[in-house]
Amino acid sequence: MCGSSCKSLRLRASCRQWERKAAMPEDRLVREMRNKMAAGRVKSWADAFGADLYYIVSKYSGSLLLQKKYKDVEPTLKIEEVDGLELVKKFSEEMESMLRRKVEAVERLVEAAEDADLYHEFNSSLQFDYYNAVLINEKDEKDNYMELGAEFILEPNEHFNNLLVNTTFSDIQLPTNVYNKDPDILNGVYMSEALNPIFVDNFDRDPTLTWQYFGSSSGFFRLYPGIKWTPDENGVLSFDCRNRGWYIQAATSPKDIIIVVDISGSMKGLRLTIAKHTIITILDTLGENDFVNVIAYNDYVHYVEPCFKGILVQADRDNREHFKQLVDELQAKGVGTVNKALTESFRILGEFRNAGQGGLCNQAIMLITDGAMEDYEYVFKKYNWPDRKVRVFTYLIGREVSFARNVKWIACNNKGYYTQISTLADVQENVMEYLHVLSRPMVINHDHDIIWTEAYMDSALFASQAQSLLLMTTVAMPVFSKKNETRSHGILLGVVGSDVPLRELLKLAPRYKLGVHGYAFLNTNNGYILSHPDLRPLYKEGKKLKPKPNYNSVDLSEVEWEDLDEILRTAMINGETGYLSMDVKVPVDKGKRVLFLTNDYFFTDISDTPFSLGVVLSRGHGEYILLGNTSVEEGLHDLLQPDLTLANEWIYCITDIDPDHRKLSQLEAVIRFLTGEEPDLECDEELVQEVLFDAVVTAPMEAYWTSLALNLSDETEGGVEMAFMGTRAGLMRSALYIGSEKLSNSKFLTSGDKESMFTMDHFPLWYRRAAEHPSGSFIYSIPFEESSGAKPKHVREQMTTRRTKDSEGGPPEAVTVSTSVAVVVGGKTGIAAAVGVQIKLEFLQRKLWMASQQPNDTDCSGVDGLCPMSCQDDNLNCFLIDNNGFILVSKVSKQIGKFFGEVDGSVMTQLLNMGMFRQVKMFDYQAMCKMPHHHHSGARPLLSPIYAFLATVKWLITDFLIFLLEFNISSFWHSDNLADAHKHKKHDALQPCDTEYPVFVYEPAIKETNGIIECGDCQKMFVAQQITNSNLLLLVTDAICDCSVFAPVLLQPKEVKYNASVKCDRMRSQKLRRRPDTCHAFHPEENAQDCGGAAEISASLTLLLLSLGTTTLLLR
Repeated sequence: MCGSSCKSLRLRASCRQWERKAAMPEDRLVREMRNKMAAGRVKSWADAFGADLYYIVSKYSGSLLLQKKYKDVEPTLKIEEVDGLELVKKFSEEMESMLRRKVEAVERLVEAAEDADLYHEFNSSLQFDYYNAVLINEKDEKDNYMELGAEFILEPNEHFNNLLVNTTFSDIQLPTNVYNKDPDILNGVYMSEALNPIFVDNFDRDPTLTWQYFGSSSGFFRLYPGIKWTPDENGVLSFDCRNRGWYIQAATSPKDIIIVVDISGSMKGLRLTIAKHTIITILDTLGENDFVNVIAYNDYVHYVEPCFKGILVQADRDNREHFKQLVDELQAKGVGTVNKALTESFRILGEFRNAGQGGLCNQAIMLITDGAMEDYEYVFKKYNWPDRKVRVFTYLIGREVSFARNVKWIACNNKGYYTQISTLADVQENVMEYLHVLSRPMVINHDHDIIWTEAYMDSALFASQAQSLLLMTTVAMPVFSKKNETRSHGILLGVVGSDVPLRELLKLAPRYKLGVHGYAFLNTNNGYILSHPDLRPLYKEGKKLKPKPNYNSVDLSEVEWEDLDEILRTAMINGETGYLSMDVKVPVDKGKRVLFLTNDYFFTDISDTPFSLGVVLSRGHGEYILLGNTSVEEGLHDLLQPDLTLANEWIYCITDIDPDHRKLSQLEAVIRFLTGEEPDLECDEELVQEVLFDAVVTAPMEAYWTSLALNLSDETEGGVEMAFMGTRAGLMRSALYIGSEKLSNSKFLTSGDKESMFTMDHFPLWYRRAAEHPSGSFIYSIPFEESSGAKPKHVREQMTTRRTKDSEGGPPEAVTVSTSVAVVVGGKTGIAAAVGVQIKLEFLQRKLWMASQQPNDTDCSGVDGLCPMSCQDDNLNCFLIDNNGFILVSKVSKQIGKFFGEVDGSVMTQLLNMGMFRQVKMFDYQAMCKMPHHHHSGARPLLSPIYAFLATVKWLITDFLIFLLEFNISSFWHSDNLADAHKHKKHDALQPCDTEYPVFVYEPAIKETNGIIECGDCQKMFVAQQITNSNLLLLVTDAICDCSVFAPVLLQPKEVKYNASVKCDRMRSQKLRRRPDTCHAFHPEENAQDCGGAAEISASLTLLLLSLGTTTLLLR
């Protein structure tokens, strides 16, 4: 059978085995395999391998030495229990103080702007040069500075993320559609020059301030520090400060809005396109404190979203985007009957008002139509007069003026405003008029309400990839005209604001006071996350990071999802102070693993803001703080050792205020503080003392590691690459046992691998996992990260495997090994540090193969019967897996790093059935899924292919004609908005979704098991054995029996699909929220007769007629 290939003794013996097998009956083979795979033999392999491994990792990590050093100082240590309620109150007070300084800066700007306006006389012929943010430093062909583009010195500034800025002056940005020398603009810019010295003075008073600005109601934006603005690739600047959330929220009180749009036959073509864009623009002016619905009417009243029939829904980003998608699908047909639509709108608003629902402040109907011919007066008499609690704003679409009087009458008799919109270029300015009307009561009263926005992403910083300061909140206040002669008109001059990076706010909740797993988080009055370590605002599409569509409307219940009864959410929204405990499952390592913790949640409000603060401490060691004591001289000496670093994202000393300190690392700052070189440095003395103590205790590690590196024995064969450790004070030490160029995972312990570092959000992953494992027992981990390959249908950010050495493919090459170092004082156990090594996986495999070898494996000549077996035999598969089922060692290299269930579903299924592993169900409410192309409206049938083609042609022709019509007016300044309106038409675009995914966890109480699996034509045997002092299992299986009848056990997340009824119920549900404290709906001195007029028509009449005529012919 084997012929001449069986030359060696080993091969001859092997051949004899296979020859015998061919003649053996199946049951005898099974019995013999059971003999060979006896649990005792596998246990001997596991014990030998475990002992060898423990010896190596404990020796080269220095874990026993470090444990001894902390044991020696236990008599001098104190372990104090953290009072979570006192801690959260203290953090809240410090945050309130910080935010109060921002408010004071904004108040000074408001006062200066209103005083400047009071003494400024409008001059229609004013000539004034200013720094235009687009034109600064630009020269013409003669090398002369362009008009409004004088020299403007720009320098990189670390405080502003190394952007080029001018901290002496502000400059002016205008959207492309606003003429930069319009008299209103020139007068406003000239008046607001008075803000320059206030900007500078504010920054001098509070160097933690970031951007300060004034957004004018006429459209210009004054920004400090001054910065160069660059148009997009089409030469367009679409940024309009009046569209920003901070402007709109400061300018108006909460609003209940019903948008009523005419979709009768007369609205076909260009009119419907303009109407849709008007709706989208109105939606963009709404925020999370507002409520909205959209009703379309022709012969009947249609709710654009049938699920929202009879209600108002919160105008959060999800709902606004949903409405936009549905509005884009509207078609014009039939006859318009506005009375029914108005009646339905008044009914909904009245019911919500009477039930105490919605915003409980402003209520308005936005009527978008090309004409009104009915007798509609009785509707207003019945539902709105004489109190006129609902304002009605009317938008006449098209150039037809025969219905202008009727449409204007509706607005003027219901405290609203009338505008006529003829082109897309008219939409923005005309929609903004309603905000000015709603701001009148507040302006007349001179109520300077302070508003704080939800979290949002700073686009300039995002573009510069400054991801440490991505999420911001803004404090803003309105600026009014204080001139008596215009008091009844309630003139809003604009809004001033200042940004607060949320990470700067959370620096006031120092990481070291929260323990290994603790964290702080913030949420808004609406229950949305402002900041949370588990908030993932970005997703990866291809190689680009993009903000998720709903990144700033993630609810607290979607992150702390085990708060099933929303007790925590309710208490925080109500601004209560208190605490509760929850057993939680915390996903770590990109969602591959889970920690089971009991967390105590402490919470309180932040006074004078809509925010609440939560602090989470994990039960047990997470609620203890270790306090050591040592002299500055002794500690300083050990701080200077070259192997030592500090967590650079932690605040040991404040280095971001004084420009001379900004270039200092935290370690350099601490050393200068201790030596007295920088007496002005402000440092956290408690944290610095802990660092000094840890530096002294851990100092012997450097000499220990160095000695090992200089005297490496053959036992490692280059397999142990580095040693490292970290303490609860953020101190880290490391040592290389090989050249850095030979490291299998060069990102480890660098900024390129945030999971392995101390950050503002978390302790290193190897520290966190070790802390939940018995001290002295080692955790082995293969790191995971995103791959650049094709993503599955349901995409989650955390489901791919790291490729080391920056390679594009292949299995992982290194494993991280760590253990915790515990101290016990007065019966309390604290985690002082974690220590470990990084080793090559290939070295791990060699050690396992050696452990399974028998002394006589190399010579079977004297063996009667079968040779002893080893992991290298062809009829056995040996796997080394961790406590979450991931493969560290396998004969097949491409299986390394994979979940074992994907490789062998039969054995994994049996291990689950036997209770050695259990499946934990997890949820991700921030996932992104690939959505197949479909229409969102359940009320509209799917388009046929022919109709779809005609619709596409129609859209292209319409947009081209609109382009011709608007070319000289707006230079495509609306192009980005139009693109937004059609984004959802891309096939298979990623959309926010909910997913469910499994995590598998080993039950350590079961140390060994074995079994036989019936696989149809054969029986498959397996043995599983725990590796002592580790989180590893040795799994030996039969390689002969094909058990592919069992499906693989996968980690693939699945989208949680909701049926139509459940989905509708979820969309209609009104979660608890806390309304803003102030409301300005009406004022008796308000000039209600200032209710608008016809818009100017500036386009060429010839072009207009040509465009409309062609559109009518082609689109019928």
